[in-house]
Amino acid sequence: MLLLAVALCTAITLQAQESERYPSYIQVTGAAEEEITPNEIYLSITINERDQKGRVSIEEQQRAMLSILKKAGVDIDTQLSVIDLSSTFFKRNSSLSTAQYRLLLHDAATVARVWRELDQLGISQVSIERTTHSELERYRSEVRQAAMRSARQKAVELAEAVGQQAGKCFYIYDLNSEAVPLQKNMVMMARGAMADSAAESASIPTIEFAKITLTYRVQAKFVLE
Repeated sequence: MLLLAVALCTAITLQAQESERYPSYIQVTGAAEEEITPNEIYLSITINERDQKGRVSIEEQQRAMLSILKKAGVDIDTQLSVIDLSSTFFKRNSSLSTAQYRLLLHDAATVARVWRELDQLGISQVSIERTTHSELERYRSEVRQAAMRSARQKAVELAEAVGQQAGKCFYIYDLNSEAVPLQKNMVMMARGAMADSAAESASIPTIEFAKITLTYRVQAKFVLE
C-alpha cells in the first residue's frame, strides 16, 4: 500500500509539473497496422522404421526424401537439419527407430508440393512448427514509426480545427499492441487444403498461410500553439 501511495503521489506531481511547463497541449493516439506474408515456414518431418517383414529403413526413406527435396529446389545443407535420432527396443526381435527433421521452406506452393510428395512416399508425420519473416524486425520498426506519424497527423488536424498549431512533441508512450496468427489455426488450414487436394486430384494444391499482423499504437502529447 505504501509503495502504491508513493507511486500515485509521484504521478500526480509529474502531471502537475507537466501542466505548469505546457499549460496548453493536445494529447492523441496514433495507430498503424501491416500484414506480412511469411517467407520462412518451418516443417517438422518424422520418419519411422518398424522391424518387420517388408520394412523400409530410415536410410531408404531418407534418400527418397532428399531426392524429393532437391527436385523441389531445396538447399539441403542450409534448409534441412536433423532434430533427433532414436531407437527404442520393445521386444527381443522388434524395435522402433525414429528420425526427426526440421525443414525450412519459403513459400506456400513449395510447402504444398513437398507435403504431397512426402505423403505419397508414406511419410505422413509432417507438421508446421511455425512461420515468420526474415525481415520481421525491420517491419516492426516501420510500423512503430508509422504509428507515430499517425499521431502527429492527428494532432495537426485537431489543432487546425480550432485555429491553432501542433508544436513540438514532449511526451511519447509506446502502447505496443502486437498480434500474430495462431499457429494451430494455420496448421489446420494447411492440412485441410492438402487433404482436399489428395482426395480430388494429383495436382499441387493452392494454399495460403495466415499473414503475420503487426499492430502498434502510441500515445503522444504535443504543445498547442
